[in-house]
Amino acid sequence: MKIYLLKAVQAKLLAAGVAVLTVGSMIVAGVFQQGVMTSAGEQYLPIYSVETPEKKISLTFDAAWENSDTDILIELLDQYQVKATFFATGDWVSRYPEDVKKLFNAGHEIQNHSDSHPHPNQLSREELVEDTYACDKKIKELTGVFPNLYRTPYGEYNDQVISTLNSLGKKTIQWDVDSIDWKDPTPQEMYDRVVGKVTNGSILLFHNDKPNTPEALRMILPELKKQGYEFVTVNDLLVKGKFHINSNGRMIKDET
Repeated sequence: MKIYLLKAVQAKLLAAGVAVLTVGSMIVAGVFQQGVMTSAGEQYLPIYSVETPEKKISLTFDAAWENSDTDILIELLDQYQVKATFFATGDWVSRYPEDVKKLFNAGHEIQNHSDSHPHPNQLSREELVEDTYACDKKIKELTGVFPNLYRTPYGEYNDQVISTLNSLGKKTIQWDVDSIDWKDPTPQEMYDRVVGKVTNGSILLFHNDKPNTPEALRMILPELKKQGYEFVTVNDLLVKGKFHINSNGRMIKDET
């Protein structure tokens, strides 16, 4: 793990007036993720879902394009009393600062989806740190909250990407239920795809500014709530304290 990267970013954050954890306190808090053993050897994995006996799930949106449906989504989520997590790029935050404030003030999480939506596997550690920090800073300036979660652009990652993000104190979040709304399926197709796959601890992936997503959510949200699922933000879904991630990317609490 490149501790010097962490220290360099800590210095920048402190200069910007942002409270940061020390390396030691991160280790004690269980922030650093250990690799998991697979058939190919040790590998770092992001979090795809969470092991929980409770019927809790997280609705997430990637925001990197336009903002045509911000008000629609806020009204829809409020109607069904759902709190979601929005992974926004720094570029989107810069272009639509008022939308960021609206989403945050409505009780939704704003988390890091990179600054410029690069292919992270093609970046050096230093480039990934700089891009991540640029987005962090923009979100912090608008919301007062420093992002602690990261979703990789294109869902792309490798060991270097995950270990670098770990060294920044961030958990990398994927999903286990993909609406594929970016392919513009019909609302019914999205309903069938999502409702049939959700289980305890699922993380659902949607995107903002997609034409059929609001209509699909009008079908999906009440059905899942009828089934007894509670929608919580990703931070509220994640295991508190020490954990491990199995070979399927499922986050599991350590009992000892």
